[in-house]
Amino acid sequence: MLNPELKLNPNIFEEPEERPIRDGYGDALLELGEKNPDVVVLTADLAESTRVHKFAEKWPERFIECGIAEQNMAGIAAGLGVSGKIAFISSYATFSPGKNWETIRTTIIYNDANVKIAGHHSGIVTGPDGATHQATEDIAIMRCLPNIRVISPCDYFEAKKATLYSADVYGPFYIRFVRDKTPVITTEETPFRFGKIECFWLPKTEKAEIAIMATGHLVYQALLAAKELEEEGIDVYVFNVHTIKPLDEEKILEVASKVKGIVTVEDHQVQGGMGSAIAEFLGKTKPTKIEFIGLQNTFGESGSMKDLIKKYGLDKEAIRNAVKKLISLW
Repeated sequence: MLNPELKLNPNIFEEPEERPIRDGYGDALLELGEKNPDVVVLTADLAESTRVHKFAEKWPERFIECGIAEQNMAGIAAGLGVSGKIAFISSYATFSPGKNWETIRTTIIYNDANVKIAGHHSGIVTGPDGATHQATEDIAIMRCLPNIRVISPCDYFEAKKATLYSADVYGPFYIRFVRDKTPVITTEETPFRFGKIECFWLPKTEKAEIAIMATGHLVYQALLAAKELEEEGIDVYVFNVHTIKPLDEEKILEVASKVKGIVTVEDHQVQGGMGSAIAEFLGKTKPTKIEFIGLQNTFGESGSMKDLIKKYGLDKEAIRNAVKKLISLW
């Protein structure tokens, strides 16, 4: 069942409201602009797509259009970030942090600049844009950097809360957003605790043998899988891993100590992603059987969100099968 303590959307399994996760980012920037004059926003010719156009209209003196020059955008933001400003840089994740990764590394991260990197159109669910615009490696290239925090929100409300939180903490953040509308899982009352994983689905009994750990919009698919598994008499946990770096190591270890296996779920390559981060930690603390749901060493292609999730094995059916595969091992 849904964890009642977290005040999640009770209509998630019927006809849930759908909103673009990226809208949470844009709305948070409007709120930040009102209360903090040090907030500045930069983009690389993608103001509307990254939802910063409303900020630009309201505070043009605090908005910088860098054009198609992602490295330059990162460099400008780094200077602002070490000069008392809170800089948000916005582009498609394939370009930022993809194209400008070295500039981010050297000018922002190395200098501990107060810059928040918003990677939009992440994962394969970018519809007709295809592989060139589908960032499925961004978690890997960002979490390997020292001194950065990485967040992958599950829905609109979590994206808004994560953006607001990042402005209150000095230093570099990477926040990952998807383009299309996705089900709203949380509510305004659902707590957002940076650095903590949240148990969204509780088993009926204490005999659950599998924990599903999902991130981003695929938390919804994990919840659908958990509901169907429960109807089949299989109890599982579902955790929302919105903070990928730093990992909630204490809770992950606690969970691994009471289950027999873990299924990780992410719209990202399985190499280097959230699942890899969990496996790296458990490999040195409590070796655990893990099934990895994600892109299996392949690029995506053009298509609808529903078709792509199905084709690349990221949907509820793939998650259910992974749970059953783990259970069959003992």
